[in-house]
Amino acid sequence: MTRETLDHQIQDLHNNILALGSMVEEAIINAVNALKYRNIEAAQVIYEADQTINRKRFDIESAAIITIATQQPMARDLRILASVIDIAGELERMGDYAKGIAQITIRLGNEPPIKPLIDIPRMADVTAGMLHRALGAFVNVDKECALSLPKEDDEVDQLYNQVYRELLTFMISDPSTIDRATYLLWVAHNLERAADRVTNICERTVYIATGILDEIDVSNDEAH
Repeated sequence: MTRETLDHQIQDLHNNILALGSMVEEAIINAVNALKYRNIEAAQVIYEADQTINRKRFDIESAAIITIATQQPMARDLRILASVIDIAGELERMGDYAKGIAQITIRLGNEPPIKPLIDIPRMADVTAGMLHRALGAFVNVDKECALSLPKEDDEVDQLYNQVYRELLTFMISDPSTIDRATYLLWVAHNLERAADRVTNICERTVYIATGILDEIDVSNDEAH
């Protein structure tokens, strides 16, 4: 097989990773919007669409494995293909978080909201934005972008802590809100975990660029 064939297959995998990432971004934003506006029908669509995300993930993994087996890539090419498999898994798990949020909306049904949702949609926006840029950094092997993005996870963590404190206050002052508040805490936790997985994607980009697979130390602006 020629170098051109390998390059073409890697480009196809990149395109499919970006497509899967777009599906996951959309699922996260739409799931939170369905919750915000109590759109049970939209939540059901998101819940069922998770099967498509799962299939896409397995198709990408299969294609990457076939490329490894048939092209026998070395060095950076092999790191790219191994990272594609890992990132596809990360994206599928993020899709599961969106599915979980949709499921919560379905369970809440027509229960009146405790309060207008502000911080949770903000968490979704920040997480989706981080994911979009992280996948762009991966495809372009942009090490600097990959190293800087995990810092933004701090904003998601701060929003999560704010949501946690606020909902805890509601539960203490009015026990009738406990079930609804607990569901919202699960939503915030899912978003916080999704943002953590963006950092995992960034670590793969640094791995491709440097050959070093390690956690990103945001305090020092570089992988340690």
